[in-house]
Amino acid sequence: MNDHSGYWDPLPAARAAADTPVPEAVPNLALALPHPETYLTGRWAERNWRNVPGPFYGADTDTCWSGRMAAPGHVLYDDVTGQEFVYRQPRNAVEVDRLLFAAWTDPLSGYGWDGDENWTAGSVRTWWHERARLHEWATDLRTTWSAHSDEHRQEAAAGLTDLLAHLDGELETDLRLYLYWLEERRPPAPAEALPKL
Repeated sequence: MNDHSGYWDPLPAARAAADTPVPEAVPNLALALPHPETYLTGRWAERNWRNVPGPFYGADTDTCWSGRMAAPGHVLYDDVTGQEFVYRQPRNAVEVDRLLFAAWTDPLSGYGWDGDENWTAGSVRTWWHERARLHEWATDLRTTWSAHSDEHRQEAAAGLTDLLAHLDGELETDLRLYLYWLEERRPPAPAEALPKL
């Protein structure tokens, strides 16, 4: 028997999130998320190489560093451009809502949600085998940002610690589950073997 709980597809939750109240809304001003297709318009060709494989990604986003305010467990910033990227895919509806709130606050609508249409088993495996590049980038930047006097960079450094733990921990199983999903378009049964990375 295999020790995995199966892949959870976040896209139905994303589609159902339309009209979800935005928690940061100004009191007495009702704001709700529109349908994701109106703001998840990032282009696959422009995605940041740091995005982990999955349906959501950051592409040509703004550089205001607002994504972590809504989704600190999912979003980080590129130190070259300041753009946002997704370092952990959501695993439940609450996490989907957080990531959508981050995407909705991006004035450039640079987040995308068509990763399932673009990732292949081969490209996921290639990303995984090249993950040392991301690990080295995050390790070096964490050192730099941790020592910085700017509190926003210090907070982002904590996110880099989370990214590194994710890379060294649960991400391998997450990606094996995602590979199964890409190949079969269904979650694996508990007794089914997961593909190798």
